[in-house]
Amino acid sequence: MKNNILIVDDLHPAFVEQAQAFGYTCNYQPDMKLDEAYAIINDYDGLAIRSKFQVDKVFIDQAKNLRFICRAGAGMDNIDEEYALSKGIELINAPEGNMDAVGEHAMGLLLSLMNNLNRGDAEIRDGKWRREENRGYELKGRTVGIIGYGHMGSSFAKRLSGFGVNVIAYDKYKTGFSDQYAREVSMEEIVKHSDVLSLHIPLTAETNEMVTDEYLFHFKKPIFFINTARGKVVKTSAVLNAIKQGKIIAAGLDVLEVEKFPALGEQEWFDELRKSGKVILSPHVAGWTFESYRKISEVMASKLGELGLA
Repeated sequence: MKNNILIVDDLHPAFVEQAQAFGYTCNYQPDMKLDEAYAIINDYDGLAIRSKFQVDKVFIDQAKNLRFICRAGAGMDNIDEEYALSKGIELINAPEGNMDAVGEHAMGLLLSLMNNLNRGDAEIRDGKWRREENRGYELKGRTVGIIGYGHMGSSFAKRLSGFGVNVIAYDKYKTGFSDQYAREVSMEEIVKHSDVLSLHIPLTAETNEMVTDEYLFHFKKPIFFINTARGKVVKTSAVLNAIKQGKIIAAGLDVLEVEKFPALGEQEWFDELRKSGKVILSPHVAGWTFESYRKISEVMASKLGELGLA
């Protein structure tokens, strides 16, 4: 085996340095396109990627010598995991590398929403001084519902620990995970008790379009809604409808079901989203800090070394 890795996305130099120390040769091509990678992937044992393109069945079949795929991030939704595993390909991701960033970003979105920070700032810049209209809410004493209690969900729960809140969490694939930061509950309890709802789940066939009009209808109290997970988990139109109905007080969305322009601007719901004073948007950067840029690469390289494939 050649022990070589094709890197098709921008990674921190720490990954290359550590991979080389483990005995790998790295071909760093962060500007490489799908067709270019497809043409040469058969010559490589490993692939390192962020989100540049889909590593689907066609691509995997072309990569006849591929032994591992490193995904620089947490989610694996741009990789056909089941098919890759069926081919004996090891899959490596690095949720430990950006969990702190995501927890902090979710916290920032929530505090900004509850205190109208973005709207107040915009109004002052527009010559308006409106105190009563920007009266905020306090977190203390409220119940925060977290869906998905892996690295990201638990990171957010830890950030909440100093605010005097009741944190409850639901995870369909885990049990017995109650800790000092959150209490394990059913989805029914999330729906019944939450004042804040924050999503920390991967995009799968099961979670795709999970949050719809029907889903939000069942919440018993008006909620602050946070999504730093994956955009396709949530129907944006449902969030906007819930805001109009008073079911959602305000929403912080780091991810959307369609991202990047011009495609985003062409969505029928985008103009309403853009004009809403009750939504804060960020461009899918919750897990993308200067610190996580390095930590993701270090975690990924460390896991690669533990596999001992070189």
